[in-house]
Amino acid sequence: MRRGGSCATTNPPNLGKIWLFVVQQGVCQQGLITNVGHVVRTVARRKRTMPWPFTARLRSLGIAQWCTGVAARGIVPSSRWRGPVRRDTEVTKKLIAEVFGTFWLVFGGCGAAVLAAAFGGTDSNLGIGLVGVSFAFGLTVLTMAYAIGHISGCHLNPAVTLGLVAGKRHPTREALPYIVAQTVGAVIAAGVLYVIATGKAGAEVGGFASNGFGELSPGGYSLLACLVAEVVLTFFFLIIIMGATDRRAPAGFAPIAIGLGLTLIHLISIPVTNTSVNPARSTGVALFAQTAALSQLWLFWVAPIIGGVLGAITYQALLGEKSE
Repeated sequence: MRRGGSCATTNPPNLGKIWLFVVQQGVCQQGLITNVGHVVRTVARRKRTMPWPFTARLRSLGIAQWCTGVAARGIVPSSRWRGPVRRDTEVTKKLIAEVFGTFWLVFGGCGAAVLAAAFGGTDSNLGIGLVGVSFAFGLTVLTMAYAIGHISGCHLNPAVTLGLVAGKRHPTREALPYIVAQTVGAVIAAGVLYVIATGKAGAEVGGFASNGFGELSPGGYSLLACLVAEVVLTFFFLIIIMGATDRRAPAGFAPIAIGLGLTLIHLISIPVTNTSVNPARSTGVALFAQTAALSQLWLFWVAPIIGGVLGAITYQALLGEKSE
């Protein structure tokens, strides 16, 4: 028993229950806890007693560390104690990362197609061709996955974002901001690429690595053929992503699997649609193409999103863990 105070206890308190009580009162959810004193006053006001072991623990660990420790033991989700300012800052960082990442994908992949695929003419060995462009797209995703994967998840693709939402791997509230950020990054990249591509005398951008069907398909494939190709390829792209990032998969190798997966997708479908599987990538270059690419853009939003959502749901239902 402690002397000289209004609070006395002979049994150690249940810290988890005390903290849960504070959360239930809405204090933690509203991001109002800023220091140990605030916690002490809050609990004392509600419970009328403040056992010393509780305050000593807070003072020794610090409020942030203590909150994290309690959350890790499953008493309250860790996001509950984060204040709105911190949460907004984290979302902003994610969106900036998605802008940078999608810029890199469009600038690197489409840039390889526009500037380097046929460099020196068709009779020259200097151009990188279809294989080089395929690897360029894969390398952009691989490098950015290591660079920003720990920040935003490195989606770079509205179909991937919506697929991960459907597969319960990404919060729904962040889907629209992610898609906007990805589209902005793609448009900026296409604009920069356009400035470079038109920087020589007599330059004509033509299709500008845009996607299309019928007359705008590199191989003249029909609408149905292009629709099926985009749905199936995006379906398997999400299977690869979901599987490579599964916690049962070997750690650290997901960017390699995903990057090589995108490379294979391009090797298959560049002759069919010029390969989209990414609505943001298709939108960016379509705005600058000297063709009717914008009139066919709808297909390269609808098909990849359908394929991505179906792929993620299929993995979740058939291959995912029971607890996912």
